[in-house]
Amino acid sequence: MPRIAGVDLPRNKRMEIALTYIYGIGRKTAHDILSAAAVDFATNSDELNEDEIKRIREILDASYKVEGDLRREINMNIKRLMDLKCYRGVRHMRGLPVHGQRTHTNARTRKGPRRATVGKKQKAGK
Repeated sequence: MPRIAGVDLPRNKRMEIALTYIYGIGRKTAHDILSAAAVDFATNSDELNEDEIKRIREILDASYKVEGDLRREINMNIKRLMDLKCYRGVRHMRGLPVHGQRTHTNARTRKGPRRATVGKKQKAGK
């Protein structure tokens, strides 16, 4: 089981899929990395030799920001917005949707479970 960018790639998966287990790498980026490293897309992750793993690691280190560095950068960008107290930063602070979605109904993922308000009755018939 190869270990790339601090992540153990899953056993017995094609490399184009196995690379997507690394945070910050999707299908397109995985294709780009494998073609640059001259590794066949259909090769299973168990079948990689040390030379191929080394080439993939070098390409990742040189060209892509993944895992901890990427998470840190994203969190710093969100923190910057919150420090500026711009609209998007305030939405992050309040735990509301950031990209303009409606919140009258829906948005339960960001807002969390419904809380019962005191003194409010349920509407009958709906």
